[in-house]
Amino acid sequence: MQRQHKLVSFENAVLPHLDAAYNLARWLTRNDADAEDVVQEAYLRAFRFFGGFHGEDGRAWLLGIVRNTTYTWMQRNRSTELNLPLDDEPLEVKSNDLNPEELLLQKGDARMLRQAVEELPLEFREVLVLRELDEMSYKQIATVADLPIGTVMSRLARARKRLQQILASHRRTEVLS
Repeated sequence: MQRQHKLVSFENAVLPHLDAAYNLARWLTRNDADAEDVVQEAYLRAFRFFGGFHGEDGRAWLLGIVRNTTYTWMQRNRSTELNLPLDDEPLEVKSNDLNPEELLLQKGDARMLRQAVEELPLEFREVLVLRELDEMSYKQIATVADLPIGTVMSRLARARKRLQQILASHRRTEVLS
């Protein structure tokens, strides 16, 4: 009976967040099949360690497991992607182009935006997806990524600037073509 109760509790706390788990894994791995594998492994880990879940934010708890599982998977399968350096210098965009949010609002090319997000370094892609697509708070992102809130804010600002640069570059290339 105890096992049945654990299963029902697990299903209620974690299963509603399956789409968010897949979404995060998909953006981090940039591959549908790899994301499915990662999410499956993450759910197994979540079930195994469900005893450590104390009823806090189930979504943030699960996405933290998905994130860690993704990083472990990438270490085994794509370690070179984890070693890409982040630029520490401030990024300046010398362009009158629209920022990423305005591009989205003006029916920007979804394919171009998806490609631009996928070009971001993993650490930037992670916080941007959690904030803009999953609409998580800074505090929730900090929990998921196991980072101080200030680091989340910094990475998010840098991710937005980098995304703006990539989109501006893509638009210039598109205009020249």
